[in-house]
Formats: sequence, structure tokens, C-alpha cells
Amino acid sequence: MKAIKVGLLGIGTVGSGTFNVLRRNQDVIRGRAGRGIEIAMVADLNIERAREIVGDAAVVVSDARELIANPEIDIVVELIGGYGIAKALVLEAIAAGKHVVTANKALLAVHGTEIFAAAHAKGVIVAFEAAVAGGIPIIKALREGLTANRIEWIAGIINGTTNFILSEMRGKGLDFGVVLKEAQRLGYAEADPTFDIEGVDAAHKATIMSAIAFGIPVQFDKAHVEGITKLQAADIKYAEQLGYRIKLLGIARRRDNGIELRVHPTLIPSQRLIANVEGAMNAVVVQGDAVGTTLYYGKGAGSEPTASAVIADLVDITRLHTADPDHRVPHLAFQPDAMNDTPILAMDDVVTAFYLRLCVADQAGVLSSITTILAENDISIDAVLQRESAEGEKQTDLIILTHDTVEGRMNKALSQMQALPTVLAPIVKLRKEELA
Repeated sequence: MKAIKVGLLGIGTVGSGTFNVLRRNQDVIRGRAGRGIEIAMVADLNIERAREIVGDAAVVVSDARELIANPEIDIVVELIGGYGIAKALVLEAIAAGKHVVTANKALLAVHGTEIFAAAHAKGVIVAFEAAVAGGIPIIKALREGLTANRIEWIAGIINGTTNFILSEMRGKGLDFGVVLKEAQRLGYAEADPTFDIEGVDAAHKATIMSAIAFGIPVQFDKAHVEGITKLQAADIKYAEQLGYRIKLLGIARRRDNGIELRVHPTLIPSQRLIANVEGAMNAVVVQGDAVGTTLYYGKGAGSEPTASAVIADLVDITRLHTADPDHRVPHLAFQPDAMNDTPILAMDDVVTAFYLRLCVADQAGVLSSITTILAENDISIDAVLQRESAEGEKQTDLIILTHDTVEGRMNKALSQMQALPTVLAPIVKLRKEELA
């Protein structure tokens, strides 16, 4: 049978990995797909580098639209990234009747609804396993493996850069800025790491997973996003003493009144498997009503791990290339007419537990006044820890863990506590998830 012809838009880290893995494992891939998969054309502005990678195995051009217009190309793989030209090229490929594979989480999180609608209308597939958690097959698990389940919640370490930084901060007791420089030196963090450390990258991925899990449109603009830039070594130390570890989590949770969609540093009990995911690794926990708790762990980035996901999509499309479009797995797991408009909750309406650190005057009555405020706001305390402050003998660090409460109620209590004359510095607030 004639091989499927693939065109690569961009042959950087992931593109070169895709080319190399496909060439190395061609026999086993052909055996699984039922026919060969061949990268026949590459479009990249750096033609010299592209030719060094592919040699004579593929035609190399600098114009992406020349690749899209080629009638021999069956599948276009978009590995350019970003929201701009990538969107235009993906929509042009769909309009030309090409199937699309993309690793571009930012594009899908922001423009996915438009792109999936265009693909559905044209009867082509947009596959995106590589867009979330690199080589971990979490998209296939959510769309297919767990299709019998009502998904209750998802919680994921889905950015390797931030997980490396947090692991180093915990292991070495260093502050954020010091570890960030080390992460950049080692190549774990980009020269401009903003999307990673501010939580944006994780929010893109959480947005995509939430759409698949709950049958809602992709709504990145409604996600709550916090990064790790303000996290202090003291809080990581205190969390450890209380039996918790701090991770940047992407969380999507079904509630009776809507969907929680949030990314922020989170305390997790240290005995949870996901709390022990270290370095640049990724992990996603999914809770389904039938299956219970499942964990997916592996490399979330890198040339060949991400290429593994790209090629898995190529194999899926090859198998379904001639199938009736109505019999394919829907892009977001649910049939288009079964999607729902369940709202994304504002953070004031989110329910979670909290870690609070207050730098207070070391004098009688301070703890009583703080606990009174919490009680008046109907917030119950789970644990209290008092430690000598690094700032001096006349003040102390008061660490409080609460039970679940509504965020808006906690924010009201915090404003009242902050106004106390015995509270000497801005209160640190972190969220806590038991993930039970």
C-alpha cells in the first residue's frame, strides 16, 4: 500500500526528533499503522539546518504554503509554535483537506474551538497528543481509555521547568531566583522563561484537558493562572514539616455549579505519588467515577519523548485516513452536538483548603485574634505551626492549615487579618489539595 506522505512545518527540536524516530522505527511503525509513513517535505526558514537533518530523504523548502499546497502531502505536522502564523497555516492546511498534527498547546488553548470546528466541517482530523505532557499519552487516555467514566477531576504537574525548580528549592533550601539561574544554565529553562514560571504553559495544557474531560469548549481566557515566582524557600520548608510538598498544579474539577480551571502552587500530602515526582518529569492524576484514581507519569518535553506523541498521532491518522469522518474519535472526546456550556467558576467561588503564613508580633493574644477572625468567617483550622521568624526575636512565623472553604470567604478573612497591627508583613496564602 502506498505510504502516507507527511509534511513538517518546522524541524527544530521536536521536528528533528520526529524525523529520526520515524526513520529508526520505520518497520515497527509500518506494522502498527498498516502502511508506511514518510516525511516527504519539510518547510523551515533555516534551509541549511533542515537539509543537514533530512539529507536527501525529503524535499526542503522555506515557504510553508508551498508545502500545504502540495497535493502529495496527506498530513501536515505543525511544529512552529505560538498563536500567530501557526494558526493561519493550520487553518489553511485544513481548508486544503489535509489532516493536521500539532504540538502547539498555546494555539489550541486559545483558538481550539475555531480550529476544531473548521476540521469537523472539512472532515479532517486535528491530532494533538504532543500538545500536553510530551510523551505521556494523556490525551488518548482521556479521549478513549477513560471514555466510560464521568471524570471528576484532573490534577497535573504539566510543566517540567517549574517542577525542576521546585525540586531544587526543596532539596537544597534555595530561593527561587538562585534556582532559576541554575535551571537556565542547565537548559531546563529558556532564556525568557516567563510562560513556564508564570504558569501560562501549564494553563494552556490544563485548558485542553478540561475540555476533553468535561465536554466544554477550550476557554483559556477563563483559567486562573499563578506561577511560582513569589514562592519562598521558607514556605517549602514549613510545608515539608507539616507533611506536604509544594508543586505547580494544573487543576480541572467538576463542581455542582461549574468547572474549576486553575493553575497555582499547591500543597500536596507528601505520601501522594504525584508529590514525589521530581526534576523535569511530568505526571497527571485523573479521577473517574468508575475507574477511580489513575496516574500518568513520564517525560513532559524533549526531542524524542514529544516525537513519540507526534508519531502516535500520525499512526492514528494513517489508520483512520479512509474512515468515515462520523466514525472517528471526536477531537474533544464528545460529539460536537453533545458539548455543553457549563461555566468556568470564578476563583472567589472555588472551594479548596489553604496554607497561611503570617509574620506576627511575638506577644500574647495574637493567635487568639487570628483564630477569632477565621471562626467568624466560618473557616475551620486543620493545623497550626509556630516557628521563630528569621527576621528577629520579637516576631514569629505563624503557619495555619485550614479545611476546605470558599476562596472568597478566605480572602475576606485575610483582609481582616492583614489589618491587625500585630501582623507585620503581607500574609502568604497558598492552596492545599488532598487529592484523595
